[in-house]
Amino acid sequence: MIIVAGGSVPVDPSGWPELQREIYSLKQASSKSYYYDSLDALRFELKMREAIVEASLALDKSAAGFETFRKSRCNPAYWIRTSEGGFRLRDNVRPSDAIRDIYTNGQLYGFECATAIIIILYKGVLETIGSDSFNRLFGGLYLFAWQHDSDLRLITEYNKKESYPGDVQYFKNPDVNPKVMEWQGENVIRLPGELFFGHGIGVGNADKIIGRLNRHRKPGSSVSAYLLDESTYPNFFYLKQAAEGRMNRSDASGLAELPFAAGDGVVARIGWRTMLYHLS
Repeated sequence: MIIVAGGSVPVDPSGWPELQREIYSLKQASSKSYYYDSLDALRFELKMREAIVEASLALDKSAAGFETFRKSRCNPAYWIRTSEGGFRLRDNVRPSDAIRDIYTNGQLYGFECATAIIIILYKGVLETIGSDSFNRLFGGLYLFAWQHDSDLRLITEYNKKESYPGDVQYFKNPDVNPKVMEWQGENVIRLPGELFFGHGIGVGNADKIIGRLNRHRKPGSSVSAYLLDESTYPNFFYLKQAAEGRMNRSDASGLAELPFAAGDGVVARIGWRTMLYHLS
């Protein structure tokens, strides 16, 4: 259920884009309560989720290839490839230009699915808040793996039932063949219609992704890959406040503003990461 400004603000989604209406309806139908201090805050999240979905589909259509961290590649005009296989933004390069270059010159890039996720999230943020705000907030971009990112103040909920388009999820392959450890799992973005995008696999439902992972198990294994019981998304409140100049990157107060009630679960924080463990 969605509650805006304590329930004092009515919401009419009839004129919104289709995907925003769909996400709104899914969250509205949830047994959990999602709190927003204003209609603008709700719309900001919906717009960013929509932009993340669009960024996923655009990356799927780009010429960017799949490579392990060891063999990753990037456009040297914008990025410095590090020894661990990540991409560090060059000095005097606009972050917005560097992110967009991945989509326009994809043939120059190859990266792992974890790097793809952070690229998609940054692209979604960029198209939501605009180039000027993005460049101000993300001057020190480093593309490696979303699990290590601090700029987006990522929140992870341990409850698959509370997953929505634009969320990051993970399919685990517990019996992966050790000769092909790149198939130990697949980082994905949830799309509408029970579909997912995973870099290197493409768009498909859970059965497609599990089937691909199962091809790379230990010989004789019958232990199937599966979707983990968790969903991750950016701290939309923080990003909205930061884009408006009301919060800076070193400000931790955004962690206190989360779109759910404290009674919905146990909240834990490690650095800039927030985890919500649902009680039911």
